[in-house]
Amino acid sequence: MNASLIEQPADLDVVRTSYDRVADNYVEMNLGDIKEYPWLRPVVDGFAAVVHGLGPVLDVGCGPGNLTAYLAERGLDVSGVDLSARMIEHARRLHPDQQFAVASATDLNLADSSYGGILGWWSLFNLPRHILPAVLESFARALVPGGHFVMGTHMGDGDIERTEAYGAVPVAWTTHLWQPEDLWSILTAACLDPVAELRFPKTAAGVPSFVLVAKRAG
Repeated sequence: MNASLIEQPADLDVVRTSYDRVADNYVEMNLGDIKEYPWLRPVVDGFAAVVHGLGPVLDVGCGPGNLTAYLAERGLDVSGVDLSARMIEHARRLHPDQQFAVASATDLNLADSSYGGILGWWSLFNLPRHILPAVLESFARALVPGGHFVMGTHMGDGDIERTEAYGAVPVAWTTHLWQPEDLWSILTAACLDPVAELRFPKTAAGVPSFVLVAKRAG
């Protein structure tokens, strides 16, 4: 087993409570439906194609499970985890045929070489900068040779302290902005090879964003 301990964020419970609070509005606004994002869908379809048959897939920070279900429709053995129990309630209700669990990205204890693919689809930007590298290293170890990791996140410098989200619901979390080259440095240090990068000048969050695709050498 991958038994390395990862430090738990100091604001973990505050972030969890905030996502529990916004979950209903998030679902109502249909923000997690990949079918509504035509320029992102090819990335997910490509990911599904290259990891098919390599082993199970894990959607980390799955929210209400729409992306998890989309990948299942493409023949993947996929499950989802999310910090928010309320998000997972929605996921189980909306996609009863899929497997979901409440868990933090920092506390998954993934077995080495056990997954064909892992996603962190706009779900890791709340992790403190000193903690994210250890999380990404744990993902890299959990991939089989040839397995792929996909990450989408917000681009920029510094942090954004959020006090409301998804319909002006009160929240308390930090959105850590990243530059692609900084994340590539972390991923390559974790022995993942760059595969693809896609940038977007502006998203619904009001800031640029990007997607990185990396592969465990094999």
